[in-house]
Amino acid sequence: MENKTSIRIRYITITAMLSAVAFVLQYFELPVPVMPSFVKLDLSDLPALLGAFSLGPVCGVLIEFIKNILHLAASQSGFVGELCNFLFGAIFVLPAGIMYKKNKCKKVAMVGSVIGAVAMAALSFPINLFIVYPFYENFMPRDVIIDAYNVILSVVHGPHLTDLWQCLLLFNVPFTFVKGMISVVITWLIYKKISPILHG
Repeated sequence: MENKTSIRIRYITITAMLSAVAFVLQYFELPVPVMPSFVKLDLSDLPALLGAFSLGPVCGVLIEFIKNILHLAASQSGFVGELCNFLFGAIFVLPAGIMYKKNKCKKVAMVGSVIGAVAMAALSFPINLFIVYPFYENFMPRDVIIDAYNVILSVVHGPHLTDLWQCLLLFNVPFTFVKGMISVVITWLIYKKISPILHG
């Protein structure tokens, strides 16, 4: 049976390892065909979800925090991007980690993960509307941002959008949910294989 010191060391080591992986994954951003070019997909929430399942919800939030603190060194968003990335990630991993900690079964973990993805998508609307895009507007006028969304809609003869909130509701909220679910699916594909490493 592990003593408290060895448990603490393992906790710190795994948290640090997953934070490093999350930090690296932040740099692998993929363009998304149905989104404007300034919106990218990355899988840096995946290690945090793994941490939340293996060591609890606090570990998941810590990984989100550490990866964004590390990312500040290369920040071009005046800390706004990192703050919002942390908020999105914490909202995502907390429900999954809390529910799984209380009842460690596959069904509960899946339900918690989906709830986390839904919560992240829902709260992405006010976070983007009141924090992220006001910062973007320092470099790109709001009309130009809205036009970028309308260019995509014109390809499929969709409606013409006139307000930023419409763009976020139609594009960003579903995108955020899908992004979360991608991390959920990958977690379920690899968790069983790597859990012996994470649990020691």
